[in-house]
Amino acid sequence: MSKRDYYEVLGVAKDASDRDIKKAYKRLAMKYHPDRTAGDKELENKFKEVKEAYEVLGDEQKRQTYDQFGHAAFEQGGGGGHGGFGGGAGDFGDIFGDVFGDIFGGGRRQSRQQRGADLRYNMDLSLEEAVRGKDVEIKVPTWVACEPCDGSGAKPGSKPKTCHTCHGAGQVQMRQGFFAVQQTCPTCQGTGQIISDPCDSCHGQGRVERTKTLSVKIPPGVDTGDRIRLAGEGEAGAHGAPAGDLYVQVSVREHPIFVRDGNNLYCEVPIGFTTAALGGEIEVPTLDGRAKLKIPAESQTGKMFRMRGKGVKSVRSGSVGDLICKVVIETPVNLNSEQRELLEQLESSLGKDSSKYRPKEKGFFDGVKKFFDDLTK
Repeated sequence: MSKRDYYEVLGVAKDASDRDIKKAYKRLAMKYHPDRTAGDKELENKFKEVKEAYEVLGDEQKRQTYDQFGHAAFEQGGGGGHGGFGGGAGDFGDIFGDVFGDIFGGGRRQSRQQRGADLRYNMDLSLEEAVRGKDVEIKVPTWVACEPCDGSGAKPGSKPKTCHTCHGAGQVQMRQGFFAVQQTCPTCQGTGQIISDPCDSCHGQGRVERTKTLSVKIPPGVDTGDRIRLAGEGEAGAHGAPAGDLYVQVSVREHPIFVRDGNNLYCEVPIGFTTAALGGEIEVPTLDGRAKLKIPAESQTGKMFRMRGKGVKSVRSGSVGDLICKVVIETPVNLNSEQRELLEQLESSLGKDSSKYRPKEKGFFDGVKKFFDDLTK
C-alpha cells in the first residue's frame, strides 16, 4: 500500500514553517500516543505514521530531499522513518522532549552552551559593619573568558566548525530497542562545535584560570544568612558560554555586648542594688555611642527597657528596630567590715515581717511550703 503524503499526514501545507510542522506533530502525537489509546491498533498505526512524517519534515535536510524525490528517497534504508518504535530520530524521547520540554526545562534541542558555574563567597562581618554597610574588595579565584580568542577557544583569525556528528546539536540519540536515549555527543563533548586550530592561551577551552578582584557593596542592615548576588561574576562558561553568578554569603560575628534578633538589639545592663531599689539614671551603649536610661525605683532583675529606634534599620523595608536592655542587679563583692555592718543594719531595720519589702521572696517560700504540705497529705 502506498504511503500517504507526509504533509497530508501532519495536516499542513507544503510551504508550512518549521514551527507549524512541529506544532502539528505535538498535537497529533499527544492524540495518538499509545499511552492514551489503550492498545487500539488502528490509532497506534496512526501514531507511527505521524512520527515517521515528522522525522522527515522536522529535519531541514530530509525535508528538502523529500520535497525533491518524495518517499523514494527514504526507501531501502535511505534515511527515512520506517514506522516502528525501534527506529527513527526520536521515538519516546522526541515526543516527551518536544511536548513537555517547555514545562520541565528540557527538550531535545537543548542549548549546547553550558553556562558557567555559580560561585559562593563567604563574607564574615562585624555587627557594626553589617548594620552600617560597607564597600568591600574581594579576590575570587575563578575561570574567566580568554581574551586573545574572546572566549571562542579558536586561535585568533579562525573559527570553530559545526560538529559533523551531531550537526551542532551537542547531543546524539542512542536507540536501544523500544527506547531512545539522548547522550552527549562524543565528538564535540556537547559543545556542538569542533575547534581544529585551538587558541594558544586557553588550549581551546575559551577560558583561563585567574584571580578576579571585585568590589562588593554591602547594604546597611544585612544579617547572617543574607545573600548578595553579583550577576555574571561567577565562572565563565567554556567556549564562549555565559558566565554564572557569584553569591556573597553573609555571616555576622558574635558581638561582645549586643545580640541581634531581626531588627532589634538586646543587651544586658548590670546595675547596683541601690540603683535598683532607689532608682536612678545610667548610661547604656548603643551602636551610635551612648544613651541615658532612666531606672525607676524598685526595679527587679530581668526587667526590660525598650529604647525605640536604637536598633537596626531593615535592609528590606527600611524600618528601624529597637534596643532592648535587660537589667541585671549585681550583688556587691569584696565588702569591708564597715560595709557589711551597714548591710546588716539595713536587714535588721526591715524587721521580722519583710514580706512587704520582698514580695517575690514571700511568694516563693509560700509556694514551697504548700508543695511540701501537699506531699504529706
